[in-house]
Amino acid sequence: MSATKELRIGIIMNGVTGRMGTNQHLIRSICAIRSQGGLTLKDGTVIIPEPVLVGRNLDKLQQIAKAQGLEHFTTDLDAELRRPENLIYFDAQATGRRADAVKKAVAVGKHIYCEKPTAVSAEQAYDLYKVARDAGIKHGVVQDKLFLPGLLKLKGLIDSGFFGRILSVRGEFGYWVFDGLGPAAPQRPSWNFRKEDDGGIISDMLCHWEYVIGNLFGEIKSVSCLGATHITERVDEQGKTYKCTADDSAYATFELKNGVIVHFNSSWAVRVRRDDLLTIQVDGTGGSAVAGLRDCHVQPDSVTPRPVWNPDIESKIQYSDGWTKVPDYQVFENAFKAQWETFLRHVLEDGPWDHNLLKGARGCLLTSTAIESWNQRRWLDIPELRE
Repeated sequence: MSATKELRIGIIMNGVTGRMGTNQHLIRSICAIRSQGGLTLKDGTVIIPEPVLVGRNLDKLQQIAKAQGLEHFTTDLDAELRRPENLIYFDAQATGRRADAVKKAVAVGKHIYCEKPTAVSAEQAYDLYKVARDAGIKHGVVQDKLFLPGLLKLKGLIDSGFFGRILSVRGEFGYWVFDGLGPAAPQRPSWNFRKEDDGGIISDMLCHWEYVIGNLFGEIKSVSCLGATHITERVDEQGKTYKCTADDSAYATFELKNGVIVHFNSSWAVRVRRDDLLTIQVDGTGGSAVAGLRDCHVQPDSVTPRPVWNPDIESKIQYSDGWTKVPDYQVFENAFKAQWETFLRHVLEDGPWDHNLLKGARGCLLTSTAIESWNQRRWLDIPELRE
């Protein structure tokens, strides 16, 4: 019996001192893959990722590395890019720092994986795609929502024909982010609320909705978007009060090329009275479903109640009772980890991959078009991006 072949690959992880980079990408993805003994490829080779933490604050990097039992951390990105054992460059920096670092990594032949939005503008994001495409390297953007259990269940319903003809989709996302002026500490970084630091919920979330809508419901034809800054003053990480210059809420309607109408409300200034922080309701001729982050509930046409409008008496219909929970038909991985494993297979054994930097550019294009729609106060068509 032959011994199992083990291959260790270096992954430069730039910007993992932030909340998302540390928790989702490092701890729950790369470290989790290491803890399970690596990732086994089709030929039996076991891949052990060796993360190299890169950032600007050496003390923070050292603390994170020590907590996870890791040895490699540095503030010298250029030195790590020169090392041939580092096959992949991952970027979770602030958006404004991403393009230059990604181009450096492409220039020395690294495969690229990065957080969204991939750039501060659609033009810059499309340029990154073309640079990576022309270099012939593997490249991708984080599209974690597609790997959430609730959305995977929703995708299964769509593929099975449960809905019949899909008519409309309603998405509700968000929660109350405390402003720090009272006893409760803010749960999001202050740069999210400063336009000059590339903040704003439109930039942060509409690139998510672009790939969710495109993969589940159809290609977006046009958008009408209204943004708002409901909370105008907050407290930053140093305890200083600052003015909010970026939108904290967005109300966007999308017309799809197949005729489906989609609406998403996204807000960091809303209190939650729904099943989850993200809920997506899909209504079709054959039935409806409401998906959250993990669960999904359905109501087929055959058990849909028949309400009659009469506000003068209490309704005898208990509307929440007519829904059935979709069972957990499989063990679901952490969404970020699932996509990381898919990307590693793409890089190392040419496995299937549908999340390249062109998809990232399309997310940025929707974001910029939505902002322009808000500025002009009208519907705008989404321009085409060629491969």
